[in-house]
Amino acid sequence: MSKQSEAVLEDNLVKQLIKQGYDAVSIPDEDALLANFRSQLEKHNKVTLSDTEFSRVLNHLNKGNVFEKAKILRDKFALLKDDGDTQYIEFLDSEHWCQNRFQVTQQVTIDGKYKNRYDVTLLINGLPLVQIELKRRGIELKEAFNQINRYQRHSFGSNSALFNYVQIFIISNGVNTKYYSNNRKQSFKQTFFWADKENKNITNLDQFAETFLEKCHISKMICKYIVLAEVPKILMVLRPYQYYAVEAIVDRIKNSNKNGYIWHTTGSGKTLTSFKAAQILTKLPEVEKVVFVVDRKDLDYQTTKEFNSFSDGSVDGTDNTRVLVNQFLGKHTDNRGVAKDSNLIITTIQKLNTAINKPHYLSQMESVKDCKVVFIFDECHRSQFGETHKNITGFFTNAQLIGFTGTPIFPISAVANKYGKRTTAELFGNILHRYVITDAINDDNVLPFSVEYIGRYREKEGSATEVDIEVENIDIKELLESDERIDKITDYIIANHDRKTHSREFSAMMCVSSVDVLCKYYEAFKRKGHKLKIATIFSYNANEEDKDANGIYEIGEASVEYLVNAPVNEHSRDKLESYIEDYNQLFGSRFTTRDSQSFYNYYNDISKRVKNRDIDLLLVVNMFLTGFDSPTLNTLYVDKNLKYHGLLQAFSRTNRILNEMKSQGNIVCFRNLKKNTDDAIALFSNKDAKDIILMQPYEHYVERFNTDVEALLAVAPTVDSVNDLPDEDAKLAFVQAFRALMRTKNILDGFSDFKWADLDLTEQTYEDYKSKYLDLYEQFKGKGDGEKTSILDDVDFELELIHKDEINVAYILALLAKYLEANEEEQPKQREHILKLLDTTPNLRSKRELIEAFIMHEMDGIDPNEVEEEFEKFVAVEREKSFKQLVEDENLLEIELGELIDTYLYDGRTPLKDDVARTMRNKPKLLERRTVVPKLLGQITGYVEKYYHF
Repeated sequence: MSKQSEAVLEDNLVKQLIKQGYDAVSIPDEDALLANFRSQLEKHNKVTLSDTEFSRVLNHLNKGNVFEKAKILRDKFALLKDDGDTQYIEFLDSEHWCQNRFQVTQQVTIDGKYKNRYDVTLLINGLPLVQIELKRRGIELKEAFNQINRYQRHSFGSNSALFNYVQIFIISNGVNTKYYSNNRKQSFKQTFFWADKENKNITNLDQFAETFLEKCHISKMICKYIVLAEVPKILMVLRPYQYYAVEAIVDRIKNSNKNGYIWHTTGSGKTLTSFKAAQILTKLPEVEKVVFVVDRKDLDYQTTKEFNSFSDGSVDGTDNTRVLVNQFLGKHTDNRGVAKDSNLIITTIQKLNTAINKPHYLSQMESVKDCKVVFIFDECHRSQFGETHKNITGFFTNAQLIGFTGTPIFPISAVANKYGKRTTAELFGNILHRYVITDAINDDNVLPFSVEYIGRYREKEGSATEVDIEVENIDIKELLESDERIDKITDYIIANHDRKTHSREFSAMMCVSSVDVLCKYYEAFKRKGHKLKIATIFSYNANEEDKDANGIYEIGEASVEYLVNAPVNEHSRDKLESYIEDYNQLFGSRFTTRDSQSFYNYYNDISKRVKNRDIDLLLVVNMFLTGFDSPTLNTLYVDKNLKYHGLLQAFSRTNRILNEMKSQGNIVCFRNLKKNTDDAIALFSNKDAKDIILMQPYEHYVERFNTDVEALLAVAPTVDSVNDLPDEDAKLAFVQAFRALMRTKNILDGFSDFKWADLDLTEQTYEDYKSKYLDLYEQFKGKGDGEKTSILDDVDFELELIHKDEINVAYILALLAKYLEANEEEQPKQREHILKLLDTTPNLRSKRELIEAFIMHEMDGIDPNEVEEEFEKFVAVEREKSFKQLVEDENLLEIELGELIDTYLYDGRTPLKDDVARTMRNKPKLLERRTVVPKLLGQITGYVEKYYHF
C-alpha cells in the first residue's frame, strides 16, 4: 500500500471539518480573501460597508505587528461612516465565542517576498485565525514548523497582512499533531500536543480535529485561553493541562463553596495557569476579590513581575500591610492619587496574617470578612502550615481557597515537612487536576534529570580496614564538612563545569548544608585559579552564636593581643557583606546588607544575572531552590541532604525547556541521595516512573551513539562519500542521520566519564562529518528566490548543538601566536588544526578566507605577542578594499552604502529593501527589484558578517 499523500491528508481534513459545521469557501488568492472577509464582517456586524468604509477597516487592521494585531482583533473599531456617523465594528465576539462565523479553505496563495501556498486555513468572521500546515505520513513534524516560520518571513505580513492575525498554528503529519501560538520567538520545543483530562495525548489528526478544532472549542481557546503577554509582547496559548486546571477552578468557584488544589509538576507553568484562572475569576459577578498569596518577599516580587508581564499593571503588589488593607477596602490609589481597581491582589501570607490579626487593621477589615474572596495559594506545599492557615479560614466567612503545588504533602512526607505535619489534601480538600512529572517529561514540557553520584572515601593506609566506602553508605558530619573534602569537590567542579554547562552556554547552582559550609566553599573557590564567575546569597541570624565567645581568655595585659587577633570567627553577616563586595567589584554594583531594600535588590540582581548567564555558579543553602525559574540554568551541584518535595523542588531548577542543546537537567550529588531520589520520584509520580524521569546511565548513550554511527555509515560510508550523494533525498538522509548522532553526542558531553575511546567514531572523523554537515547548510542557505526549490528547505540543521562561543577569533589568534612559536615540523599540523576549526565552527566559517589569507601572506616576521594587533590592521585594509570593490562591482553610491552599513552595525537590524535600493546608482525597475535587491542585500550582509563582529 502506498503512503498517504499530503494532498489526500489535506482533503480528508477539510471534509471532516465541513461535517463538523464549518462552511467551505474557495479562496485562491488575496483578492478572494478580502472579498470573503468583507462579506463575513458585514454579516457578523449586520451592516453593509461601502468601498471607502471597507478601505478604512483594512487600514485599521493593517497597523502594527502580530502582538498589536491580536489586541486590535479583540477590540471594537469605531468606524467613521460615509454619512458622518460612527459604527462600532466587532471582529471577534470574545464573550459569546460560539456565535462567531466559521469557515474552512485550502491552498490560499499569497504573493509576498516569494509566492507561498498555505495548506488549510480556518477563518473566523472572515479573518484567518488558525493556520494548519500538513506533511505526509513519515515526514518529521518539525518540517511543518519550519515551513510556517518561512511563511512568517516571506508572506504572512504581505499586502493586507491578514495572515498576521493568525492566533494558533497547527502542524501535523497525520499521526502526530501539535499546536502553538503565533509567537516567532518560540522554538519547536514549545509546541504542544492536545490531551484529554487524564493527560492522554490526542495525536492523530482526525481525533485532534474532532476535539480541538470543534468550532466552539477552537473559538474558546482563542477568546479565553490565549494570553497577550505585555512585557515580552508575545501571544501565549495554554497547554491542555493548564486549560483543564482553569476550567476546574472556575467550575469549583461557580458551582460550590468548596476548596481544592492543583497538582502541576514544578516547571510546568503554574504561574501562567494561576494568572489565567485569576483573570477569569475577577470577571465573575459573584467574586469580589481574588487574592494571590505567596510565601516570602522574593516570591511576592517574582510573582507580581510575572503577572504584570502577562498583563501590564493588572496586579498591585502590596508593599506593606496598610496598602493591602486599602486594596481590600477598595481605597487603593496609584502614585498620582487616582483610584485603582484592586480586584486582583498579590500579597505574602505574612502580610495577610498581620491584616487580620493586628487590632489596628482588624477593625477596618471587619467590613470585608463576609465578602466573596477567592484565595489562590502559590507553592501551597510550604506556605499553608501552622496558625496562619487557621487565621485566614477563621476570619473570612465566605472565602474559597485554591492551592497550586508541584509537590504536594502526602502522609508519608508530612513528617519531613518543616512547616508542619498536615497534608495538602487536609488543608485544601479535593485535587482538581493532576499533571505529574512523568506527564511533563513524556510531553517534552520539562526535561529529564541526569543524576551522578560523585565521591569515594577510603580508609587511610595502615588502618584496620582498607576498603572503599561508597558515598551512599556514609554520612559523617566531620568528614562531610572537612576542608580536604571541600577542596576536592571544588577542584572537581572547576575541572568539569564547562562540560556540564556546554562551555558555559548555561549557568549552574550549588546547594550546601549550612552557611558555614557555604563559606568554606566560597573561600575555596576564591583561592583557586579559574575563570568562573561565582556569587552567593544566604540568610543570616542577627543574633547568631558568637564562636569567639568560647570561655578561653588570658588574665593580664591581653588587650593589645586581643585587638590584634580578634575576632577569629566572623559573623556570617560580615562574611556575606564581604562576598557582596566581591560581587560589587565584579559587576560595578553597590549592594549591601546594611539596608534591607539594598539586600532585596541584591537578590533580584542575582536572579537576573543567573538567567542572563552573567553568573556561572550561584552558591546557596536554601534560597533559590524553590520558585526560581531560569531556562538557562542546567546544572545543580548538591552537597546537602534533600528528600521528598525539597529534593524534587531543588532538582527542578535545572529542567526547564530551552533549546536543542539543553537535553537534560544535570544533577551532581556529593551526598548520600540515591535512595532519597528514588523515593521522591516514586512519591510524586508513580512507582514505575524512575526510568522516565532519570536519564539512562552513560553506557546506554555510548551504545546509542554507536548505533547512530552505523546508521550514518549506511548513508555515507566515508567522509568523502558525502560529496557523491546522488540526490536531495540522499542529502536529506545524511542530514537526519548526522543530526541524530549529534543529539546523542550532546547528551554524552554532560557525563563526567565521557571519552572518545568508548565510541565507534574518532573525534577527528566526527569533526570531518560535521564539516560536511555545515557545507550542506551553507549550500541550502545560499538558495534564494521563488517557491520551494529544495527538500532541505524544511530541515532544521540544529546548528545550536554545535555552536561553541569559546572558539572565536580571539581563540584562533591565540593559536596563531603558538603557531609562530612552533618548530617547522609542528607548524603544518597546527595550521591544519586551525583551518579545521574554522571549517567546523559555524560563527567562523565566513571568516575562514580572511584568516587563511592572513596566515599565508602576513605571518612572516610577526612577533607572536603582536598577532592580534597585526590582524586588526590586516582586517582594516581588507575591509576597505572589499568595500571599494563592492561599490565598483555593483555600481553603488559610496556615501549611501557607508551610511547603510553604519546603521546596520548600530541597530543590528537587516536593512530594508527600499534602503538597499537607495544605495544603487541605477535604480532597478519594479520587476527587477525582486531579484536585484535581495541579491545585493545578501552581498551587504555577507560583507558585514565577514569583516565585522569579531
